[in-house]
Amino acid sequence: MTETNDQVQTSNVPAAADVPAAAGGQQERRGRSEGRGGGDRRGGRGRDGRRGQERDSEWQERVVQIRRVSKTVKGGKKMSFRAIVVVGNEKGQVGVGVGKAGDVIGAVRKGVADGKKHLVKVPLTRHSSIPTLSNGHDGAASVLIRPAAPGTGVIAGGSIRTVLELAGIKNVLAKRLGSKTPLNNARAAIDALGLLRTHKETAQERGISLEQIYS
Repeated sequence: MTETNDQVQTSNVPAAADVPAAAGGQQERRGRSEGRGGGDRRGGRGRDGRRGQERDSEWQERVVQIRRVSKTVKGGKKMSFRAIVVVGNEKGQVGVGVGKAGDVIGAVRKGVADGKKHLVKVPLTRHSSIPTLSNGHDGAASVLIRPAAPGTGVIAGGSIRTVLELAGIKNVLAKRLGSKTPLNNARAAIDALGLLRTHKETAQERGISLEQIYS
């Protein structure tokens, strides 16, 4: 697989939430229910649809990068798009996904699905920060993340900032120490967040009391 240097501007790329869903079957069922006059049935389906929309609305997706890549095959080069998407609910769950397809919308849709398959749970403090310092690695990328005082904000850049924001962290300091690749940096940030433990969990793993942790 060889990647070209052509990079699509993300401002012209539709967001993941704008990807049209396959609603053909729903429209057909709605037409049948209206023809039969089944108001109660339609109302029940409406409630189920609203529950599904509420579950989907708590997740946010951000496209980090979209690139046009090529694969050399027997007949020549096959062009496609690769999308890096960060998915999170700003409540301590975040994931990074990668999708490849012949069109941009399909690549984003696959990236969102891949990100939801690789979620990590982040322990948050009452000040929307992280409990301890953490260091994550992925390939040649290394990311250092440390907690910050209330009012500091998210001091980070690039794809690391996107990961921290969608995880729900409001006060944190982050530094990129290795590669500049957005995908490796995002995965290194996910690795650092996945290694975090609360003080209570650390005390239980060591078999000591919580007071000894703070002493």
